[in-house]
Amino acid sequence: MAAGLRKRSRAGSAAQPAGVCGQWLQRAWQERRLLLWEPRYTLRVASCLCLAEVGITFWVIHRVAYTEIDWKAYMAQVEGVINGTYDYTQLQGDTGPLVYPAGFVYIFMGLYYATGQGTDIRMAQNIFAVLYLVTLLLVFLIYHQTCKVPPFVFFFMCCASYRVHSIFVLRLFNDPVAMALLFLSINLFLAQRWGWGCCCFSLAVSVKMNVLLFAPGLLFLLLTQFGFRGALPKLGICAVLQVVLGLPFLLENPIGYLSRSFDLGRQFLFRWTVNWRFLPEALFLHRAFHLALLAAHLTLLLLFALCRWHRTGESILSLLKDPSKRKVPPQPLTPNQIVSTLFTSNFIGVCFSRSLHYQFYVWYFHTLPYLLWAMPAHWLTHLLRLLVLGLIELSWNTYPSTSCSSAALHICHAVILLQLWLGPQPFPKNIQHIKKAH
Repeated sequence: MAAGLRKRSRAGSAAQPAGVCGQWLQRAWQERRLLLWEPRYTLRVASCLCLAEVGITFWVIHRVAYTEIDWKAYMAQVEGVINGTYDYTQLQGDTGPLVYPAGFVYIFMGLYYATGQGTDIRMAQNIFAVLYLVTLLLVFLIYHQTCKVPPFVFFFMCCASYRVHSIFVLRLFNDPVAMALLFLSINLFLAQRWGWGCCCFSLAVSVKMNVLLFAPGLLFLLLTQFGFRGALPKLGICAVLQVVLGLPFLLENPIGYLSRSFDLGRQFLFRWTVNWRFLPEALFLHRAFHLALLAAHLTLLLLFALCRWHRTGESILSLLKDPSKRKVPPQPLTPNQIVSTLFTSNFIGVCFSRSLHYQFYVWYFHTLPYLLWAMPAHWLTHLLRLLVLGLIELSWNTYPSTSCSSAALHICHAVILLQLWLGPQPFPKNIQHIKKAH
């Protein structure tokens, strides 16, 4: 009798998880339309997509040939540091001199040891596969908090992109490392951990300088949240961390370190450009063209700061004041204010970049669904937004780039910029009432 009871109890305990799983699947099937369209289901859809990505990434690593581009150069550069060379002007690789800040050196030094001095490519690919999944998790957490993008879009953000899988696990570039740290910092900003967020942001900058494209948006948010005096300690965290990381190299050759790792005037090769292929090479390399792009970049940032990001009705100079002394009482920054400001700041920088290379796609790839769906203009339907995503993906997968692929990329960027400018971004109701009272 006791044995029979034990058997029935074991059978019952085994049936319970199966029953719960069956109920969950049945409910998911009944609510399949909501799962695809309602942002509140983001985490459920994200968990399924992450599981699918484990299989896809494993298949890519084992079935698609690895392509050597910069990995050996990275390893040679950090090997020079390991051997005692701290003068940045003396650190070289197969593809040229070391042009990344000190954080890159430390992270890839760890990879150097983890991969048998850079020789175990399969181990490196597995590490980058984990990095890819962590990046996806951080991105999904951001989208979950903004609650703006329908979950069906996330399939196109992860499983359907050949180029992004290639950048992570077939090319082993440093861009994904920088972006993973950047998305971690945004999650910390959303959690109101501004100090730690600035620390992670500075770490991301120390891996690759492209993260500075988010800096104008971050500065605006810090001034909005804390005013000028309150923002200084947060900015100090960013600056001090850069000094601490670069200290061994600054002590050896400060001019060499700063000129190599933060070279804003670096010249790019025309044969690798994705976005300016339709231009004559002489114009592409001309300094006047570069200055025109910089002027357009700064102008558009200023216009967005004045007309789209700053919505209190006061002068933008009021951001320099302590929040408690402003005419309009400070309002807590919402997740969408934080994310839209940072993503838009970066996107404007990408649009006016002097050149985009194939690995640069990850600079803004994971932000595109938000930019297209979170603040849509009425004329931009779901189908048109998917078309824009598809054309951008096609442009980045065209190798070598052509005049048509570059032109298509700029047209898609222009469409996104236009809908960001024209999309509905009204003042919050409480701010509208305050404006009327004043």
